[in-house]
Amino acid sequence: MKNFYLIKIGEISLKKGNRKSFEKQLRFNIKKKLHSPSKITIQRGRFFLESEDDDIENIKYALSTTPGLVSFSRAVRVEKNITDIKNAALSFAKELVEKYPSGTFKIESRRADKGFEYTSYEISALVGEYLLEQLPSLKVNVHKPSWIINIEIRNLAYIYGAQEKGTGGLPVGSAAKGMLLLSGGIDSPVAGYLMARRGLRMDAIYFHAYPYTSDEALDKVKVLASKIAPYLSGLSLFVVPFTDFQLLLKQKAKEEEVTLLMRAGMVKIAEMISKERESICLVTGESLSQVASQTVESIRYNGSETELPVFRPLIGMDKEDIIKTAISIDTYETSILPFEDCCTIFSPTHPLLKPESNKLKNSFIMLEGEKLLKEAAEKTERIYFKP
Repeated sequence: MKNFYLIKIGEISLKKGNRKSFEKQLRFNIKKKLHSPSKITIQRGRFFLESEDDDIENIKYALSTTPGLVSFSRAVRVEKNITDIKNAALSFAKELVEKYPSGTFKIESRRADKGFEYTSYEISALVGEYLLEQLPSLKVNVHKPSWIINIEIRNLAYIYGAQEKGTGGLPVGSAAKGMLLLSGGIDSPVAGYLMARRGLRMDAIYFHAYPYTSDEALDKVKVLASKIAPYLSGLSLFVVPFTDFQLLLKQKAKEEEVTLLMRAGMVKIAEMISKERESICLVTGESLSQVASQTVESIRYNGSETELPVFRPLIGMDKEDIIKTAISIDTYETSILPFEDCCTIFSPTHPLLKPESNKLKNSFIMLEGEKLLKEAAEKTERIYFKP
């Protein structure tokens, strides 16, 4: 095997009796993304990845977009003797000196094998002294070093340098399956990402009202789906032809009720497709009081039109925090492209802020749109995005 990585897990390590099922799922999710044969072993809170993949960037991307792992590092493993440990640390130090020519360093050691002849402190002292002898330009700074070399003594000695940040959370697939209502906006891709970090596997559904919403708007959603697919361990996007129901709303609904009745129709279709896909919950990007259709009263009505639980991971988030997350997962620049979805185009000038749920339920029944909703669900197109 050409490349070796030490992977640290976080929340999984807190699991008890069912921990092995979480570890098995994480192992599967990582291997699913790699292009070449790989081997993953698990040892007391650590995953060790051996891969034949020559594409280091692909390995890093696969690991950084896989929920369930906290950090990962390129590593080497050597026999448990201080000479081999020193030489391995020196190799990492030479690489880091090129990156930080005037930097300072620190050695952090962890002796899981208490039978090893040196304590953690002694390992750090011996290796640090050796590096100072071999690389006289180096200086030690134990408080704010430019770089750190880590040493772990287990069945073998593991040495690694910079730790790259992972997604955290739980592995996708460890918490059943849901359906993400994906628009072209900022919020819903972030909602999907956050629920993926809680272990939820998801399909996504988008409502396309051509020609009122353009093909560019659909392309925009496809790009968003492709960007969150790695975090979701792959993603099926269902594109629903929604024009006929939109026109029905325009003809028969009160203007101020259009947005809420439109969302009710979306929820109904999402529920139909969810049952076919064995999804047992819906996920939306709603955030309390962000827009008129997301007041407490509106959200109450939106959730009442389905038997499935509706998860709203952004419900208490500030918009700036949502944007920061969108930037971090590379969806923000796509989300702000000026191609409007059907929610925006058909939104009323003065929408209801505090709707009465029973009145809206009656309005929805009076539309007599059940047949159109079923036809839209039947004509839905499925597009799959690889992880």
